[in-house]
Amino acid sequence: MEKHNNVVRRLRLKAHARRIARRTLPFVASLFLATPLAGPVRSSQAHGHQTVQKLPTSQAVQAALFAQSTRRLYDDLGLEQQGLDLAVFEKAYTGYLNMRAEGKLDPARQLLTVADFTLPSTEKRLWVLDLASKQVLFHTLVAHGHNSGENVATTFSNQNESNMSSLGFYVTDAEYTGKHGRSLKLDGVDLGFNDNARERAVVMHGADYVSEDFIKQFGRLGRSLGCPALPMDQYAQIIDTLGKGSCLFLNGNDPSYQSHYLDANMAMQEFLADPTVQQV
Repeated sequence: MEKHNNVVRRLRLKAHARRIARRTLPFVASLFLATPLAGPVRSSQAHGHQTVQKLPTSQAVQAALFAQSTRRLYDDLGLEQQGLDLAVFEKAYTGYLNMRAEGKLDPARQLLTVADFTLPSTEKRLWVLDLASKQVLFHTLVAHGHNSGENVATTFSNQNESNMSSLGFYVTDAEYTGKHGRSLKLDGVDLGFNDNARERAVVMHGADYVSEDFIKQFGRLGRSLGCPALPMDQYAQIIDTLGKGSCLFLNGNDPSYQSHYLDANMAMQEFLADPTVQQV
């Protein structure tokens, strides 16, 4: 039955993608024609030379539509003004779509949390986004692992007792009460980069060293044992909001990091098949 459902879903995705491509072809073609990258659509005589230009392919139309809609979502959320880089959001959103396509996320909610560890700990570098309402629910501080660096995280690990942060995509799981009080379990889904999170007890929790007062005193946040620790005055609200089955993406400067969830073509198909996404 599951295999049959997957086949039916794939056929529906393809049919929906073809309908979107046909509907948006004239509009996106005009975008191509308005740029130097576009070829002409008809033969022309200029200075004795004949040129033949072609319309963009259906795949190019879909890619342009996906890129444009991703940028529009980024703008609607006002993320540039809040310091989240477009390239980081594009990665996070791509992974979110692919994880949703695999059924790893709660389909009833469209929540995406991004932590950008390329930024210093003195900056608010965690965003909780409601993609359905296009609202930033939280924009706050977050700590990185003790051995990942001082004010900026530069080193990452998936190993036990490394006391470092682990990059990549996570799914939030059940809440529990531990030594840090209320905490939220995290399942890393990037093999070799963060899939050891459960064994390492990497969770979301509150910490008194994540505060503006700590920054004023020490010039940086305190550091965790690898957990994305949150401010004490917000962590409970964030845990309540995220719940189980939401997407978390930890970004950082590590050229070795790779994830199949960053496959833009897969994400594009999920995007085109989503009836809740506003089309151009």
